[in-house]
Amino acid sequence: MIQAVELTKQYGGVRAVDGVSFSARPGRVTGFLGLNGAGKTTTLRMLLGLTRPTAGAALINNSRFRDLVNPPAQVGAVLEQGLSHPGQTGRAHLVAQAIAAGVRRSRADELLDYVGLARAADQRSGDYSLGMRQRLAVATALLGDPPVLVLDEPANGLDPEGIAWLRRLLRDHARQGGTVLISSHLLSELAQLIDDVVIIAKGKIRCAAPLASLYGTAGHRLRIRGRDPRRLRQAFESFGARVTTDGHTLEVVGLSPEAAGDIAFNAGVPLHELTVDTPNLEQIFLDLAAG
Repeated sequence: MIQAVELTKQYGGVRAVDGVSFSARPGRVTGFLGLNGAGKTTTLRMLLGLTRPTAGAALINNSRFRDLVNPPAQVGAVLEQGLSHPGQTGRAHLVAQAIAAGVRRSRADELLDYVGLARAADQRSGDYSLGMRQRLAVATALLGDPPVLVLDEPANGLDPEGIAWLRRLLRDHARQGGTVLISSHLLSELAQLIDDVVIIAKGKIRCAAPLASLYGTAGHRLRIRGRDPRRLRQAFESFGARVTTDGHTLEVVGLSPEAAGDIAFNAGVPLHELTVDTPNLEQIFLDLAAG
């Protein structure tokens, strides 16, 4: 379990994170979304003991990071790229990290194969592509086989095959009872991965909910064309719908497709089109992030 409890961080006169509370549960993938400067990375750094909170608590398995016994066996993290020495090979980097974490050295080769870097194991990490460095960072996070993963933009630099690989890896981790907290700006990809979503804007939590319920609260947007757009608009608005138009096509919010069809029928206006635009995560995120 990951918990942020009234987490606050003040830098001089600026409150970067302001009373943030949310949780990420075992067996689920939680997406942490925020625009640049929203307080996302600062929050993750407080969870991992890299930044001291001004107030509140950042807990992993009910303990502060600094109080964890054998942290590599409890939490793995990807916060920044390029943390390996560019002169080290991928294998040398993982072996060094394994020794520091008290993990058997053979774990390095197992993970290089697992993340798809076996053929590049003896190549200098400084010559790795951005996507390869991300894979190496994920391998480093997995060294201690931790149940909790905290990942900041882990898909950055990955090609489509790499993104699909990461999605499978994180879903498998959650299915085995692990906890995953992931931030990303690739919202269309995140929508295929996460179970729960936390949205932060200007240092405050705007939403923390299961993704399915977030789609439900966003409602459907209908695209409607008919013989008499003006009459249709008046009919829909009389039932409390919000309607915008370009003069030909109506965009209607607040009505189900069935209700819109019945209203048009009763108004005596034949319909030429009635299409449901299902809300997407990107639009929901932008609406909430904008307050």
